[in-house]
Amino acid sequence: MATEDSPARDPEHRPDRADVYDVPGIEYMDNTFVTLFWRRQLLADAELRLEARGFRVVHLAAGEWTRERDMHRAFAAALRFPDYYGHNLDALNDCLGDVACHGPYDDSPEGTGLVLSVTDYDRFTAACPEAAQSVLDIVADQARRAAVLRRRFFCLLHSDDPDIRFEPVGAMPVLWNRDEWADAKRR
Repeated sequence: MATEDSPARDPEHRPDRADVYDVPGIEYMDNTFVTLFWRRQLLADAELRLEARGFRVVHLAAGEWTRERDMHRAFAAALRFPDYYGHNLDALNDCLGDVACHGPYDDSPEGTGLVLSVTDYDRFTAACPEAAQSVLDIVADQARRAAVLRRRFFCLLHSDDPDIRFEPVGAMPVLWNRDEWADAKRR
């Protein structure tokens, strides 16, 4: 019911594009929770913009991961997982969910959030393709759960391979960033 203080919602009203894109980080969450980057400078620029808006950006170097175990160690150290972390994909799902949905990173008044910035993911994908796809699926699922709780969590994923492709994660595609979405922009 509409009152003077709360007018009736217009079902045809769509927010102005400028209003939508004023939400910190939305450009990396509106179509997917995992966004690909090929040019490192574009990734660095995105990280700086997000940090300036109050996001905590956690850096992971996947080029050093030759085994799934290496990935687990890196996530555990970077996100300060508890000592009982099981170093397997189920445990990653559980602990990443705790960090994304209940972690201490989201203390700013504007409700910014947590960003995973992972470089050289193509190397991990070549070494451990199934685990690499599963990690992205876990990230996307936990990002969606976090969004339901009004928290922001997403992943910026760098690849030296401009042709890298992934299966959809969390029932959403893994897309290139807006500046590199066209194949010709990655040449």
